[in-house]
Parts: sequence; C-alpha cells; structure tokens
Amino acid sequence: MVEWTHLPGLSPYLPTLAAMEARVAEIAQGTAPEAIWLLEHPPLYTAGTSAKRADLVDPDRFPVHETGRGGQYTYHGPGQRVIYCMLDVGARGRDVRCFVRALENWVIATLAEFNVKGEIRPGRVGVWVTRPDRAPNADGTPAEDKIAAIGVKLRRWISFHGISINVEPDLSHFSGIIPCGIADHGVTSLVDLGLPVTMADLDAALMATFPRFFPEGAPLQPDGRAPASCTIG
Repeated sequence: MVEWTHLPGLSPYLPTLAAMEARVAEIAQGTAPEAIWLLEHPPLYTAGTSAKRADLVDPDRFPVHETGRGGQYTYHGPGQRVIYCMLDVGARGRDVRCFVRALENWVIATLAEFNVKGEIRPGRVGVWVTRPDRAPNADGTPAEDKIAAIGVKLRRWISFHGISINVEPDLSHFSGIIPCGIADHGVTSLVDLGLPVTMADLDAALMATFPRFFPEGAPLQPDGRAPASCTIG
C-alpha cells in the first residue's frame, strides 16, 4: 500500500530532499512502503538536469537549488501543492515513459474534478490549460498557460521528486525564471482560473483519482488499466 503523508507548514528544501532520498533507499531495500508526500516549500527555484543558465532571469530573487530530477528551472512556493512520488516503478512494469504518462494523466484527472481541462502538448513538459479569455497567440492559436509541472528521477527503479500543481501561488514569482525553458506561454493556477479551490480540496481529488492510474500490484498503463504489457505510442 502507498503511504500518504501531509507535511504541514513550509518544508525547507534541502532537509526534505534528504528525507526523500532516505525514504527512496528504504523502499528499494524493502524496509518501507511506497510513499506520496504532500507539501509546500518556501519560495525557491530548482534547476533540473537540463537547466540552462540563461533561463535563470533573476538569480538573486530566491534561493536556487541544483537537483537531480529531470527538466529545467522550476519555481516552488506557498500556494503550490508539491507532490513527491516515491513509487516502485520496477514493480509496476519498468516502463519509464509509461510512468511519466501515468503521472500526467493523474494530474489531468485531478484537474477534471474541478471542471478544468488539462492537456499535454508535444515538446512542452507539464500540463496546460487553454485561455479563451485571453487574446490568441500571434499565429492565431489559443493562448495557453501551464498549471502543473512534472520532473522525476529514478534510483534503483524507485521514483522521487514528482509533481507541482498551482493552487494559489504568487504567479509573479515565476518571472525570475523561464519555467521549464518555455518563454512563449504563461503560468496559471486554479484560483487564477476563478476557482475557489483549497489545498484540502486538491489533496482529496489527488487521493481519489490516484488508484485509476497506479493500480496496486499491476503494471502501469496510461489510462490506469492493468494489461499484460504497457506501451506508449
């Protein structure tokens, strides 16, 4: 069974990272169950393995932490739900692409609980929402904002780091970076979309939708079912 833990207050980044890595080691050794931690960090930027220095627009604004997860620069701060996912990908089929797709679909299903249509865009990591209330792009396509980021790392087939979903962060804090290296689109949150969603509301939706995409004792598939094999086209 996956153990869910809510960390109260604002969790300092480095001690939380150390605790997460320790838990990953325990899961790999078979001495602790899989875990999902729900938390918030104080304002900070993290640099993934593909981060480009030019995308750190204001390096003095908040602390910047190098991290081993995939991806580029990301902001964490109050009002953003961070979901650290320590899951046994080896026991769930050893398909990394399938695992990431399951995370994406989990986020999309969670947003759908609030009638928000999250979508994936080729070449743009994370989960996006269209903004018909804003002027279209120069090429006539609808404006889109990012509402959730995904960045993971695997060690001995155990995942760590995970997902961040914007509930009600200060969106101006994202201006110190080019989030995930994508300069042509904005960032939004559930409250920015006009929805009075609380952290507790989001947590309940995350827990309710999780089993659809991470069935216990079965290989992963993007729609949450459990076939003999898992393939992403």
